[in-house]
Amino acid sequence: MTGRLGRIVASLASVPLIVAATLAHADGCAFEPQGEGRVVEIIDGRSFRLADGREVRLAGIEPSAPGQAALAAIVGGKDVTLRGIDDAPDRYGRQSALVFVGSANTPVQAQLLAEGTGLVSPEIADRACSTLLLAAEAEARDAKRGIWNNATVIKNAESPDDILAGIGQLTVVEGRVLSVRQAGTTTYVNFGHNFTRDFAATISRRMLPAVESGGVLLKSLENRRIRVRGWVEARPGPRIEVLHAGQIEVLSGN
Repeated sequence: MTGRLGRIVASLASVPLIVAATLAHADGCAFEPQGEGRVVEIIDGRSFRLADGREVRLAGIEPSAPGQAALAAIVGGKDVTLRGIDDAPDRYGRQSALVFVGSANTPVQAQLLAEGTGLVSPEIADRACSTLLLAAEAEARDAKRGIWNNATVIKNAESPDDILAGIGQLTVVEGRVLSVRQAGTTTYVNFGHNFTRDFAATISRRMLPAVESGGVLLKSLENRRIRVRGWVEARPGPRIEVLHAGQIEVLSGN
């Protein structure tokens, strides 16, 4: 490994990983083992190749630009264990998994998030695991580490145009909920009075049980400040579809 990437990897490797004590025990992500192997190639910020040829994609994290160097510093040339719900490859042939180096019980995802090299992705529905990853992200945010040195990472719910600039991207939006209303088979968590233009989080009727069983009672969100994460769509104003409770963080009460 040479050039700028190599220099970044060397720099990261020389700094001890800072992971909060609350992350030391990773029972929240203790899924069934789905294989193991030695990392021989870093493909990008969230995927690598094992010696047996398998391509592995890190589940539960959306990496930032320096993510490839950070991932290389943690797993490059190491033996890793994969954990997940199943080992079925995605449409690109990648195995999506939580990754653990050696005998560590903290997933690589949590280490990367604590360094501020990515965002928690909503793809992991397991509440305990999602909570673990969000705690790692919060550690980096509080310390203004990595991407969190930029105040614009979290979007203001009152700035719909700013949110719309991220169509198709994983985005974190924060604001106060003005109303929660149902229209047809969809529940809208509204952050503005203009239901056509302003930002809203949407939950389909079929997903309501999954969201509320995770401890998020939608009607109770009114007048509360919350944080929502997901992929932005334009319909026509900015929307994020909520599929499980881990996508919503309640920041303040009524």
